[in-house]
Amino acid sequence: MKSILFKYMTKFTSLNDEEQQAIAEKILIEEYKKGTVLLRQGDVPTKCYFVLKGCVRQYSIDKAGKEVSSNFYTEEQAVSIFNRHQQNKPSAYTLTCLEDCTLVVGDLVVKKDMLDEYSQLESMIRKMVEENLGEVQDELASFIASAPEERYKALLRKRPHLVNRVPQHQLASYLGITPESLSRIKKRINCQ
Repeated sequence: MKSILFKYMTKFTSLNDEEQQAIAEKILIEEYKKGTVLLRQGDVPTKCYFVLKGCVRQYSIDKAGKEVSSNFYTEEQAVSIFNRHQQNKPSAYTLTCLEDCTLVVGDLVVKKDMLDEYSQLESMIRKMVEENLGEVQDELASFIASAPEERYKALLRKRPHLVNRVPQHQLASYLGITPESLSRIKKRINCQ
C-alpha cells in the first residue's frame, strides 16, 4: 500500500528515496470497516486522510434533516478537510466509510511538525490541494450549468466506478436529484 503513496508523493515533489522512506515510517496506515464514521458534522477535525483502498462519503445534514452527499473519495484521493483557517471550527460535513477502507491517517498537529522537518512536504501538499481545488472548481461550474441527465453522463465519463460502489439514493443526492429521477435517467440512457 505504501507504494501507492510513494507514487503519489513522487508526482508532486522531488523528495529523494531516503526522505520518502523517513516520511513513510512516520505515516500511519489504518484499516476501517464499512460504516465507520471518521468525522461527524459538528465535531472539530483532528485528522486528515488519503485513500489507499475503499470509498469515503462526505455529506451533511441540511436544515430539513435530509442527508446531502457532497463528495466521494476513492483510491489515490486526499480527503480534504478545510477548516477555513480556524483550528477549532466544527466540521460542516460527516465522513463515512462506504466500503472497508485502507487510509493514510494524518494527525493535523503532527502534520505541522512534519512540515517543519520536510519543507518539500509542504510544497507537495500545496500542489495536491491546488490540483484538487482546480478539479472541484471545474466540476462545480459544470454541475451548475448542467441538467440532471448531463450531470449523470459526466459522472459516467469521469467517475464511472462510483455507479457500482455508491448506493443509488446517495448518488442521486450527490447529483442533486431524487432517486426516482436517477432511475428514469438511467433507463433513458440504457435505451439509447
